[in-house]
Order: sequence, then C-alpha cells, then structure tokens
Amino acid sequence: MKQLFYLLLVIFSATGVMAQQTYPSRLTVAKDGSGDYTTIQEAVNAVRAYSPVPLTITIKNGVYPEKLVIPSWVTNITFIGESRDSTIITNDDYSGKLAGDKKLSTFNSYTVWVQGNDVKIENLTIRNTAGRVGQAVALHVDGDHFVIRNCNLLGNQDTLLTANSNSCQYYENCVIEGTTDFIFGPATVLFRHCTIRSLSDSYITAAATTKEQAYGYVFLECNITASKEAGKVYLGRPWRAYARTVFIRCELGKHILPAGWHNWDKTENEQTAFYAEYNNRGEGAVVTGRVPWSKQLSGKQAKEYTPVKILGGWNPVYNEK
Repeated sequence: MKQLFYLLLVIFSATGVMAQQTYPSRLTVAKDGSGDYTTIQEAVNAVRAYSPVPLTITIKNGVYPEKLVIPSWVTNITFIGESRDSTIITNDDYSGKLAGDKKLSTFNSYTVWVQGNDVKIENLTIRNTAGRVGQAVALHVDGDHFVIRNCNLLGNQDTLLTANSNSCQYYENCVIEGTTDFIFGPATVLFRHCTIRSLSDSYITAAATTKEQAYGYVFLECNITASKEAGKVYLGRPWRAYARTVFIRCELGKHILPAGWHNWDKTENEQTAFYAEYNNRGEGAVVTGRVPWSKQLSGKQAKEYTPVKILGGWNPVYNEK
C-alpha cells in the first residue's frame, strides 16, 4: 500500500498536480508588446481573486481606449502609470448612448469603474471624451479604502462618481475638471492638495451624503480654479438632502459666486445639508455674501477635520495623524 502511495506521489509531482501555484507581485502593461499584457483589462483579469499579497501593475506610456472594470474580487492592487500626462485611459460613453439594444445611464457611462477594496492608482490620466452631451463619467469608485495620487480626471458633466456611502476615498495632488456636478456621490472623500477646475458656469459638487455619515466631501488645501469660460460657479448643491461638503484652507478663484452654495431649488435642503468653510483665501473666498444657511467653522471645529477622523480611522496620508 505504501509503495502505491509513493508511486502516486511521484506521478502527481511530475505532472505538477500537487505543485503550488505562484502568482506574480508585479505585472507590466505596454501597448507595444514589451510587457506582460497589451491592455490593462487583460492584466486585471489575470490577477488572483482576493489576493493576500500586494500586486503592482505598471502601465507604460500610451493611450489605452478601454472601459476598464476592476471587479470586487480584485483587491490590494496598485496601478502606476509611467507618466501622468502620457499614460491615458480613455473612453467616450455617456448617459443615453446606445450600447447594443440598450441605452447607457450615468452609472455605466464610466471609463474606469473601481469595485474592489484597497485599490490605488497613481501617475496617469483617466478621461471621458464624450464632450458636452450630458452625464459622462470618467472615474466611478465603489470600493472602500481607495487612493488616487498624482492623476488627471478629465471630463465634463459628472466626471467623478464617488459611489457607495460605506466607501472612504482619498485623492491627493490630482487635477479634477468638469462642468456640472463633476464631483458627485455619497462616499466619504478627502481631497488634499488637488486642483479642481470648472469648465463652465455651474456647480462643482453634488454630494449625496447620508444622514448617518459624520463627513462627506472635505477639500483640504486645494486650488479651486476655472477656465476663461467659467465665471459663475457654486461650490456645491445637495444631490441628496443631507449632503455635507467642507472647504478648508483652499484657494478659491474669482469664479466662485458670492452666495457660494445652492439649495437645488429645494428650500427644505437648507435645514439638512451641511456646507461649511474655514480659512480659505482668494477672490472667491469672501464670505460676507454667502447664503445664510451655510457655515463658517471655528478653529476648534476645523481641528476635527483630520484625515484619520474624516476617513473613519483609516490613514492613507503619509506621515500624518
């Protein structure tokens, strides 16, 4: 009996049946074929589900026309572009566009959709080039503990969808541009050292914060700018009644309207939405004309807006508490 067992063991080992499968910790995507894959989606599809080992996907310069989905079982992964301005993921879907026999909605008009948790993206551009045809999302994020650094998020209406009220997201040193409600959704999000660029007269944010969330959108030390076309812009309006949006120590350009905030033509939103500012500067930071239902934080209140507190104990900020 023992001899049969050892014989089977030798056969299984020789055929690789009992060999432990190994997974790489780094993959490279290159359009010219010099990497492991030529498309980003192919690399994502090859990743081990719920990997306990961190994986980095390096993306070489090039324009990648993809509708990229990072599914919920792809976690603990980092995407790093070779060059912020020359590594470009692009698509041109929009709400109302025909896809087969169905029309797309805002929520599936994305260029990149992040469903998995603990996903990081660095040093690249994500854009939606549909133009001014209505809602057209560049980046849609559902996953928790999402980090994006040194990236460009480019589009028009609804550029960035920060979905899922249970999601905490962190944006650092990013350029985010668009026209109407181009940062919107229910997630808890910290924007730090970002450039927020309006391309037309409209609204920057449309938070959909739930009543249970302590924080919604927090813009910390950001630069709020505009194209020449944009001269009358609101900081935000409430997509849902309990929207929360705060700007702290930001540079607000002259395109920001004196009123600052809009109630989405629903006076009842003025009782539930929380819109506040603290120690901002620039021509658009004059608060004497702000709507009376917005807030100016005290120094003590502003100290509560730390990354760890905003993001529920999670700290994606290097060397800070």
